[in-house]
Amino acid sequence: MHKSHISRRALLRYAASLPLAGAAKPFALNLAALSAATAQTVADDDYKALVCVFLQGGNDHYNSVLATDPESWSSYLSLRTAGANISVAPVGEPGGALPINPRFSQAGRDFALHPELAPIAALFEQGNAAIIANTGPLVEPLTRTNYLNEQGRVPPKLFSHNDQTSVWQAFAPEGALYGWGGRMGDMLAAMNDQQSFTCISPAGNAVWISGNQTVPYQIGVSGPTAISGVSGGVSWPQGVTEILEQIITASSSNVFEQSLGQLTRGAIEAQQKLQTALIDSDSLPPVPQVALTGRSNWLATQLRIVARIIGGRRALGMKRQVFFVTLGGFDTHDNQIQNHAPLLQELSQAIEYFNDLMKSESVAASNKVTLMTASEFGRTLITNGDGTDHGWGSHHFIVGDAVRGGDIYGRFPDYSVDSQDDVGGGKLLPNLSVDQYGSTLARWFGVENGMLNDVFPNLANFGSERDVGFMLPG
Repeated sequence: MHKSHISRRALLRYAASLPLAGAAKPFALNLAALSAATAQTVADDDYKALVCVFLQGGNDHYNSVLATDPESWSSYLSLRTAGANISVAPVGEPGGALPINPRFSQAGRDFALHPELAPIAALFEQGNAAIIANTGPLVEPLTRTNYLNEQGRVPPKLFSHNDQTSVWQAFAPEGALYGWGGRMGDMLAAMNDQQSFTCISPAGNAVWISGNQTVPYQIGVSGPTAISGVSGGVSWPQGVTEILEQIITASSSNVFEQSLGQLTRGAIEAQQKLQTALIDSDSLPPVPQVALTGRSNWLATQLRIVARIIGGRRALGMKRQVFFVTLGGFDTHDNQIQNHAPLLQELSQAIEYFNDLMKSESVAASNKVTLMTASEFGRTLITNGDGTDHGWGSHHFIVGDAVRGGDIYGRFPDYSVDSQDDVGGGKLLPNLSVDQYGSTLARWFGVENGMLNDVFPNLANFGSERDVGFMLPG
């Protein structure tokens, strides 16, 4: 059969369609093995996974985690009832905020969660969830005075969705190539027998899981994505699939054709290995419906395939994995009361569902997997009349048996406008940096202390405060 020659442009276009999201780096899988020459010898049961739930649009943290002591609540109500009332009903009223009891008090403050976060409130009280207060991108410690007088270094392009999404995930504005989840993958990928499954996303491409050498693997919510016409997706007459596979994976003296063949063979093999290793979907409970929308929980659907992969970790020989999932719709400039509650219900329900899957007999990884939330920014405390606008710092949740739960980490902000925490309109000046948040997780994950600065470029600016303390030892 005649073998046609292909151009470099055709090769790259084809590579971009393969299940390996980083296909433009066809030799990265081999490089990953070299990059982690310092990997430790570990016990057979030494497995850890970090799952990032990214809340796209900028979650309104003020209505997610609430300060309910009299002074804070009075300020909250005065600022969130100007125009349309976007406040949460108070503790004790029907449908009101749910009180939580942190293990260590914060200067006489009282706290509650949005009523749709009841499952997270229960995990918090059980000690399986923690709250990280007022976290966001920072280059160095910064005061309100320095910010207003333009005296300190600040992250680039604040308050921009695309740029702050990238800054959160990669410490650089839109166009960044490598995220801190991927950088951790670079350092620990050699612990895995199948390094191509170190960084995985069922939510499409994301810079957070892109490493310098570790290639993100994109997967569908039902399983590995087939290569159309070769490993699935098209029904050909008998024998045609085998012929196509031979053509595109055959050896060649042409460097581009050779690269294409290697890449395609790797993608086919990876798909088959992962498909075989996945635990049976019938062994897991069905994805729940979100009561406020009547729709299947999309975030839980993504987390379900993550659970199936984690359940197959031994078959694949995996020791370290990072996963990326998303939930969109948090840009609540308008109709916040109507739009925000269903999102929080979906988030909380999905986290509870995933936490239960980790404890199930078929997955059995509750002390090995940590789930974290992230979002490009928080919202303003002051309402715009029917919603909120772009902010900066925000509160986040950490969930899992390895979490030192039942507490709030970081100083909870003052609710007064023009306080030390406010840089305008109730935009929070972060008290904890993403570098500190991430480095605490990275140390638990197994990144050596001396390598943290390579993952988190601003960490050295925060002195010895590298570990916020919300993860248990080991």
